[in-house]
Amino acid sequence: MQCAGDRRDVFGMWDVIATLLERRMAGNGSPNRVSTVNMALGLATTAGMIIAAFSTVGKALLVFGVWALLSGAIQLAVAIRRRRTVGGQWPMVISGGQSVLAGATVAATSASATSSLSTVAGYSAFGAFWFLVSVIALSIRSRREKG
Repeated sequence: MQCAGDRRDVFGMWDVIATLLERRMAGNGSPNRVSTVNMALGLATTAGMIIAAFSTVGKALLVFGVWALLSGAIQLAVAIRRRRTVGGQWPMVISGGQSVLAGATVAATSASATSSLSTVAGYSAFGAFWFLVSVIALSIRSRREKG
């Protein structure tokens, strides 16, 4: 049995922090249902990863895969809903779709004898890339609207 005890991923907690920051930056302070669900999912994932970290790599990958799939679905739904009002959502659509596919794949293969935590590295790299692209696209759009 391979132990995942040395690895405590906090992907879910990043979502909680990002959602809190987004609420603060929005300035209205009123939580909406989607952000509340996203934060609950992030907290549940963090708890699940802490428990899975003392178990097997496969269980940690299963928790991660389910989180990636669900959070990607939320991201995709939000991006589709915002595209008409905010615009510049295509990176978020791609990222959410990628997260759904990657999460499903990681969860489905988590019990494989060859599964390892290194599969998360590719997901993280692509996620960071699309986050950066999204920030750049929205910044450009914001500057054009102000100028």
